[in-house]
Amino acid sequence: MYLKKNIKNMFLQPKRFILSFIFIAFSVSLSAQKYPVYNFETFTPMLGKQSDTTYVINFWATWCRPCVKEMPAFNNLQQEYKDNKIKIILVSLDFGNDLQSKIERFAQIHKIKSTIIILDDPDSNSWIDKVDSNWSGAIPATLIYNKNKRKFYEQSFTYEDLKSTVNQFIIK
Repeated sequence: MYLKKNIKNMFLQPKRFILSFIFIAFSVSLSAQKYPVYNFETFTPMLGKQSDTTYVINFWATWCRPCVKEMPAFNNLQQEYKDNKIKIILVSLDFGNDLQSKIERFAQIHKIKSTIIILDDPDSNSWIDKVDSNWSGAIPATLIYNKNKRKFYEQSFTYEDLKSTVNQFIIK
């Protein structure tokens, strides 16, 4: 009986070890995914929420100089309107390897406090028109909307221009 129990424990222990290892590895990989990754289908609901919140969705990439230049405008807007019903979502269109660490470095350098997501859908020709029919696909580009109004901007913003534009959307 004693021998049978020990043999059984010998086989259970490796399974426990393997299960523990799998759980830890899965947990670490989840925590490593700081920035959620979407394809266009899973991202689509963010383009049409019906609420009193004004959504500012900026399409950008770390390699895009005009995008980098306008990033302080979004940081300032986030800071100034943090107590308002405004949600800023920075949609990275970066591609390649190691996106999480690339974007993490960028966010730290530029002190970004807004929500950052990664849109990883290589078939942009199929979804650009679904964001806005007039979008050529150039970045930076920004969609601003709420339940009453929607407008797409294929341009760079200064802080003053961005603030003025967003003020036209704020529901009082």
